[in-house]
Amino acid sequence: MQLKFALLSVAAAVTLLAAPGLQAKPFKWTSASDIPTLDVHSQNNALGNGVHAAIYDSLVYYNSKTFKPESLLATAWKEISPTQVRFTLRSGVRFSDGTPFTADDVVFSIHRAMAKTSNYAVYTQGIDKVVKVSDNTVDFLMKGPNPVLLSQLTELRIMSKAWAEKNKSTEPKDIRTKDETFAHRNAMGTGPYMVKEWQPDQKLVLVKNPNYWGNAETNVTEIVYTPIKAEATRIAALLSGEVDFVLDPSPQDLARLRANANLKVIDGVENRTIFFGMDQHRDELPGSNIKGKNPLKEVKVRRALYQAIDSDALHRVTMRGLSQPTGTLVAPQVNGWTESLHKRLPYDPEGAKKLLAEAGYPQGFEVDFACPNNRYINDEEICQAVTAMWARVGVKAKLRTLPLVTYFPMIQRYEASIYMLGWGVPTFDALYSLQSLTRSVGTGGDGNYNVGRYKNPRMDVVVDRVKVETDLPVRNRFLTEGLQISSDTVSHIPLHNQIIPWAMKKSVEVVHRADNRIDWRLVKVN
Repeated sequence: MQLKFALLSVAAAVTLLAAPGLQAKPFKWTSASDIPTLDVHSQNNALGNGVHAAIYDSLVYYNSKTFKPESLLATAWKEISPTQVRFTLRSGVRFSDGTPFTADDVVFSIHRAMAKTSNYAVYTQGIDKVVKVSDNTVDFLMKGPNPVLLSQLTELRIMSKAWAEKNKSTEPKDIRTKDETFAHRNAMGTGPYMVKEWQPDQKLVLVKNPNYWGNAETNVTEIVYTPIKAEATRIAALLSGEVDFVLDPSPQDLARLRANANLKVIDGVENRTIFFGMDQHRDELPGSNIKGKNPLKEVKVRRALYQAIDSDALHRVTMRGLSQPTGTLVAPQVNGWTESLHKRLPYDPEGAKKLLAEAGYPQGFEVDFACPNNRYINDEEICQAVTAMWARVGVKAKLRTLPLVTYFPMIQRYEASIYMLGWGVPTFDALYSLQSLTRSVGTGGDGNYNVGRYKNPRMDVVVDRVKVETDLPVRNRFLTEGLQISSDTVSHIPLHNQIIPWAMKKSVEVVHRADNRIDWRLVKVN
């Protein structure tokens, strides 16, 4: 998605929180895992980001029907120069504690997102600093032209500077450690809801923010989220009426849910690609039977692992059709995607054995294999199936599965040899994926999820050029080149794009979004 800056003023979208004519209702929902934190700049996790958007506002946010950025805390923006963008802030906004929202909060929050402990630096790429012009005006000063600034800002939520300072939370919680800040378990924003209680892995309760500045079409006054890991238990909760909505119903349950007169299922392709990453940094893999060498550094080995995976079987059996097999790191909705990149390498177990032999591993090898067990659709089942496929070509993957809250800090400590990751693209632009996943690990979001520490000098050049290139055809050629380098070098092993079904009571009205998150302003329970 390309955005050129002009003087834009978008009228405030939305009518009072408990829309006229609708009886106020609670909304009870579930999915497999809990949010990892309430800190909006700590862990870049899609489930958490969606929940945070109920509590905190960003300057702009995607319209759920058009997926174009529209105003939230900013009412207008204009380009002063190619490296200076001025935002006019909404007046009269208050945080849920009643204190006023000002430019100081924007300056503080964007700089907080740029901190070393933040996982959101990828959204601040290209930003040099933010300066206060007046109480309701800020300037974003850029390191160079940035064609995706608005898209980045949809994920940078604004905190109260005074609240963060009072509660010693001026820097985000570091997800690599067990240290906690006040902002990890507490929240205070300008969004339509506020936190009543959070018992991690048990229950999160949000209630209406009495100081909310805006309007919303929802009649929901209380949101109750209960993480339920077991698929059968989640579905039982929906069937019994204990919950109103399931974000991640299992593929095997969909037929009976669709047949139930009291329920409905809505589907959509998510802008999230599921893939495997590989440690291409260590000289020897921990726990492997190969000593003094790292097989995953060899492109022939990585290609062998790729071609040993029967993606059609995964699609048909494991995913029951709820997947779109792919050969690249981004989904079709993402700028930079092409049909030729999307085509997978052929499934070829005999060819995989030959590649392993050519690389010096005719008998295969043992390798650590880590996967989450409550984050993506059938994540554990996918990894079990792939383990069996790799075994057929001689690669003995020692599978271990972990819950989301421990899995992601673990892989970010570089403690997995092969790992599963699902990468959504909130900016709908391939720079976000290339910078996060294939750029050498550095600062400002470079390689922030390149946890296999893949390194390719040409890739770094391409990514850095895309960051500042504003000529659309030229920029797109570089995006395609970057994705092609990833494919040619097997930086990762792509599997599929997720197709997301949502299951709910007939009485629930929601708008399905490609980023698999609920727009809390639009939920209705009839």
